[in-house]
Amino acid sequence: MSVWDDLVGQEPAIAVLKKAVAGAEAGMRGETGAAVAGMTHAWLITGPPGSGRSNAGRAFAAALQCANQGCGECNECRTALSGAHPDVSLIRTELLSIRVSEIRELVRRAAMSPTQGRWQVMVVEDADRLTEQAADALLKSIEEPAPRTVWVLCAPTVEDVVPTIRSRCRLLVLRTPPVAAVAEMLTSKLGVDAELAGFAARAAQGHIGRARALARDEQVRERRTKVLEVPFALRDIGACLKSAQQLVDAAKEESKASAEKVDEKERTELEQALGVGTKGARPREAGAAIKELEEQQKARAKRWERDVLDRSLVDLIALYRDVLVVQTHAGAELINAELSRPIEQLAARTTPEQTLHRIDALSGCREAIVTNVAPLMALEAVMIALFEGSASPFVRLASD
Repeated sequence: MSVWDDLVGQEPAIAVLKKAVAGAEAGMRGETGAAVAGMTHAWLITGPPGSGRSNAGRAFAAALQCANQGCGECNECRTALSGAHPDVSLIRTELLSIRVSEIRELVRRAAMSPTQGRWQVMVVEDADRLTEQAADALLKSIEEPAPRTVWVLCAPTVEDVVPTIRSRCRLLVLRTPPVAAVAEMLTSKLGVDAELAGFAARAAQGHIGRARALARDEQVRERRTKVLEVPFALRDIGACLKSAQQLVDAAKEESKASAEKVDEKERTELEQALGVGTKGARPREAGAAIKELEEQQKARAKRWERDVLDRSLVDLIALYRDVLVVQTHAGAELINAELSRPIEQLAARTTPEQTLHRIDALSGCREAIVTNVAPLMALEAVMIALFEGSASPFVRLASD
């Protein structure tokens, strides 16, 4: 067992991080030169969704605190991985952005010496969500770090981080985990049946969290099946509009169900902290604090809804990718092998050019939703594009 065990199919990246930990250890012993060359004070870990960016950041933080360079069993490893270590700060957001106030607090802690551990490690799991002001607040700390401070930023791509920050970090790129590695993880760690594990690994397209959900939750598999039925139901414009509404409604329902699990708990905890409901006068700041929490919860629900829609669009892109594989006789394995017959029928009725237009339209829809195009409008446009096999409508839509 080690802190690296949850990084599936990332052996090259693990080797780089292990070398850095060894370099940090050598530096603590007073060695110089080649012995410490692999270590630096600021890292940017990038990789596609589900590749394990956050897990890599946490594992690196734990290994730096561990006297055995990441054994996975000592108190330092366990507390660092869980977020309970006093010298490992983990920041992530369920909102659309990380605010400057959060980064200023992180910068303040980064200037301190470690209290118990060997390093002060600051892991920003959503560095792509830094506001411009938050990025500015972070820059000076990365430029002039405290002697025992290490920054670990995580983002989908290097372009998602502002140039002034990424230029001061060492880049580590994670790959999409191989299907075989994901399937093996599901069978060995979760005890999933080999056939189901193979399906989940293929369908998740390298997204570890998605693979776990598909393997363990029948409802997740049913929702995905309904999404993949959409292209075969687009027989006229009315069906396109209906399918768009169904996808939006399903996303709202799923995000609402997820939000309800945490919203009430957060409000109860805040009210208890403010003394709401106890004897005496209502605290003056209670109303403002509760209103701020409600606004944050609404923003989080909006993000979760977008995430559900994006996942549906990714599944549809995978379906049309399979259609293109059949049309071009590429010989690659189908992601949706269980739908091979309807995929072959769809491939026979359309051309590769139309399939490429459909993939382009779905990709454009993903970008449009990120740039705040109304989800229903974006989904209606893409459904019509799928029905017609026409070029992407989103060049014009995103600018309207």
